[in-house]
Amino acid sequence: MTAAGAITPARTVPAAATHAWFPASPCDASCVRSSGPTLGRVAVAVRVARLAATASAAVVGGVLVTPLPRPVRRRYVRRAARGLLAALGIGFEVDDRRPHVGRGVGLVVANHTSFLDIVAIAGVVPARFVAKSEILGWPVVGGLARRLGVIGIDRRALHSLPATIGTMTAGLFDDDAVGVFPEGTTWCGRAGGRFRPATFQAAVDARMPVIPVHVGFRDAHGSVATAPAFVGDDDLLDTVRRVLRARGLRVVVRIHELQLPGDDRRALARRCERLVFGDVDDHGDPLGSLSALSLPVPPLSAPVEPVRDHGHDEVPAGAA
Repeated sequence: MTAAGAITPARTVPAAATHAWFPASPCDASCVRSSGPTLGRVAVAVRVARLAATASAAVVGGVLVTPLPRPVRRRYVRRAARGLLAALGIGFEVDDRRPHVGRGVGLVVANHTSFLDIVAIAGVVPARFVAKSEILGWPVVGGLARRLGVIGIDRRALHSLPATIGTMTAGLFDDDAVGVFPEGTTWCGRAGGRFRPATFQAAVDARMPVIPVHVGFRDAHGSVATAPAFVGDDDLLDTVRRVLRARGLRVVVRIHELQLPGDDRRALARRCERLVFGDVDDHGDPLGSLSALSLPVPPLSAPVEPVRDHGHDEVPAGAA
C-alpha cells in the first residue's frame, strides 16, 4: 500500500528481488475469462453493500469471540467465512471424504487459486494459513487475514523460510490447524503446480497429520471458473470486481483423508499432491492432471496411509 492507502499489490516481482527458488506460475490475464451471465450495476452495488456490512460484522464479531474457548472461536470462523462467501455471491459446497471428521487439527495443504481460498477452507477447517506478507496490509482482507491468524512470509527472502516453518510447527504443537499452499503461488484453476516439500517439514517435526484439500471454483454452467483467480498482474480490486459481477459462482471444498506425516517430507508432499490433483476429473476440470503442463505427477513411492481419527469435531463439517 502507498502512503495514501492505494492498493498496489503488483503480481510481477522484479527479477533482482527474486531467488532461484522463487515460486512462479505461467498463468496470466489470458487465463482469466468471463463465462456465463454477469450482474448489472445495481445488483453489483447491492453486493458491495452487503459485503461491506458482512466484513465489518465479521471483524467486530472476531474481536468479541477472542476470549472465548477455542471450539466457540472455530465455530464462529466457519460461519463468518461462509457468510463472506455468500455476500460475494459465491455458493458453498463441501465434499468431505474423511471417514471420521476428527478435531480438524493438523497441517492443511491445498491448491492455490485466489486469496478467497483461505476463506473457503475456513468454512470447513479454520486454520492459520501461511500467505505472502503483503496480504496483511490490504484493506478489509488484511484485517480479516489477521483475525484468521494468517502467518505472513516474505517469499523474496529465502532465509525467512526456516523461521516460518518453526512458527508452523509451534502452531501444530499448540493444537492449532495450520495451513499452507505448497505450490507457493497462485494458478488459474485450470492448471496447477507441484507441491514443494519444504513446508511439509512442519508436520514431520510436530508428528501431526496432514489434511489435503482441493478448492475448486465453478461457474453457473459447472465449468471451471477463473474469475476468482489472482494471477498475472492482477491486483486485489481486479479479482474482487470479477467476482462481484459474476452470476452463479460456487466453490467446492474437497477434504481428503488425513495423511500420516512419516519421516520423508518429499514423499509426503508427493502423496498429498496426488490426492489433491489426482481426482480433478471428479470436479469437471478439463485437464484431469498436471500432465498438460509437462509436469506429470510421479507415482507414489508408498501407499497412502490414512489416519483413522475417531474423535469428533466441535461442529459437523456440513453444519452452518
